[in-house]
Amino acid sequence: MFKLPMATANSYYDDLRSKPEVIDPPQNEDMVDVGEHICDTAQSVLKPNVAVSSSVRELLECPVCLNAMYPPIHQCLNGHTLCSGCKPKVHNRCPSCRHELGNIRCLALEKVAASLELPCKYQSFGCMGIYPYYSKLKHESQCIFRPYNCPYAGSECLVIGDIPHLVDHLKDDHKVDMHIGSTFNHRYVKSNPHEVENATWMLTVFSCFGQYFCLHFEAFQLGMAPVYIAFLRFMGDDNEAKNYSYSLEVGGNGRKMIWQGVPRSVRDSHRKVRDSFDGLIIQRNMALFFSGGDRKELKLRITGRIWKEQ
Repeated sequence: MFKLPMATANSYYDDLRSKPEVIDPPQNEDMVDVGEHICDTAQSVLKPNVAVSSSVRELLECPVCLNAMYPPIHQCLNGHTLCSGCKPKVHNRCPSCRHELGNIRCLALEKVAASLELPCKYQSFGCMGIYPYYSKLKHESQCIFRPYNCPYAGSECLVIGDIPHLVDHLKDDHKVDMHIGSTFNHRYVKSNPHEVENATWMLTVFSCFGQYFCLHFEAFQLGMAPVYIAFLRFMGDDNEAKNYSYSLEVGGNGRKMIWQGVPRSVRDSHRKVRDSFDGLIIQRNMALFFSGGDRKELKLRITGRIWKEQ
């Protein structure tokens, strides 16, 4: 019979607490890999839809990473369990008693897990669903109530929340400019365009059609050459973002460049959108040409609009 896990592992293992590799549960609960020793002393399992106590949840918590365990769940000869993602990190030594782990798999605990139904971890954000233990992780990765990350790219901001909360956060904490309307006209001036760093230069939030949009404009290195990029992100999910389109225009000296596209959801990180070049790309030489004068100062004017597709 498997035993209750001992107290949290000593500080030697604290730095090992990272999200474990997620492994899909076996189609057949009794199926094991060849060469594994089986620990399955359970004569019966809990009936489906049973209430889950905190003590049962603790049984399914890996003592190293503190995340929920999924098959294969490993245990030592003394019955202490840990997840498959953390097993190689502890060098085959039990984090609780330091005995060798071997290849013992705890099917009893895997069967207990298979009988459980748990609420979504985003319950506090509005999700009222109850899901089988082995389906819960997949649901949570796609849950429409899961919080959004802060879209501000000028710093590694860790704030999460729903859209109204993030809008207030951008305004109050990041001092981002807020505009109402679906058209915009922005001018950017930089005295020394040769000093280009991987940094966000501008973020503006627009409110229109009952939604919020983030306009990004920045410089970054493309190989050895600095380039400028402007793109729009939708503060919502991708399926809603596809209902809108936008255009960007930059020009000068009788020439202009126009970009038209679909805003990307803020579910996609700022870096992911930027590195996919999904926006208006302006090479530095062209940007200086648009700026006119002696080409020693960057003066770009970007105009654009957002509209809803019919």
